[in-house]
Amino acid sequence: MKIVSWNVNGLRSAAKNGFSDWLSSSQADIVCLQEVRANPNDLDFALRYPKGYHAHWAVSETPGASGVAIFTRQPPQKIQIGMGLPRFDCEGRTLVAEYEPFTLVNVYVPSGVPGRSKWFYKMAFLYQLLDFVSALHMEEKKVILCGDINIAHNEIDIERPIRIAGFLAEERDWINELLEHGFVDTFRLLHPTQTGAYTWWSNRGDLRQRNVGWRLDYIFASAALPILKAGIHAEVSGSDHCPISVEWEMEEG
Repeated sequence: MKIVSWNVNGLRSAAKNGFSDWLSSSQADIVCLQEVRANPNDLDFALRYPKGYHAHWAVSETPGASGVAIFTRQPPQKIQIGMGLPRFDCEGRTLVAEYEPFTLVNVYVPSGVPGRSKWFYKMAFLYQLLDFVSALHMEEKKVILCGDINIAHNEIDIERPIRIAGFLAEERDWINELLEHGFVDTFRLLHPTQTGAYTWWSNRGDLRQRNVGWRLDYIFASAALPILKAGIHAEVSGSDHCPISVEWEMEEG
């Protein structure tokens, strides 16, 4: 089983930069997209109905904002749009796909900048998300939580550690709490000391070329899942983020 997650920073923009070719070559069983910023009804046929995949969408009520999507080769048993909280669900930030072996939660966390009110909104969203995925764990389900979390967890995950939104202690503690609830950071599980492993670079200057970035995108998984591979694909362009992936061996039967 291979899952890929990517903040495309506008699916129509990504399509102009080779998204469809990338998708066909990804060999992913499931692709989770964030910041789609489009209503599927307004997309070209190839994006609305990606070849070889079933497509599911969570759309923001604000045109051209946020939005997430899941492209999946095997149809899920159930799709849930949002967490059941209108305050957050109106922005199209969460999409849940339930399969027999696991439940997948695709999320686009608010950035929290600029302004304190947006940061408090971000923290409220994060703790509702923690309650949501913890409840799934309490049902003894294996859970995958992936997407743009908009937090660099530790100093190894940011080229220039400074105290700003995205690297505040309260945000980083949220990831610590998530791990304490039985999740693992799949990339750090297999690459605990790798430096320079970033998933986002500012568009200002040549920061991506110099790899001055942040690791903001994650695939968290229930500790019981036998993770075989976890990667960051910085060579893939088309967005200010790059795709990340995880692979594990599915149990037979």
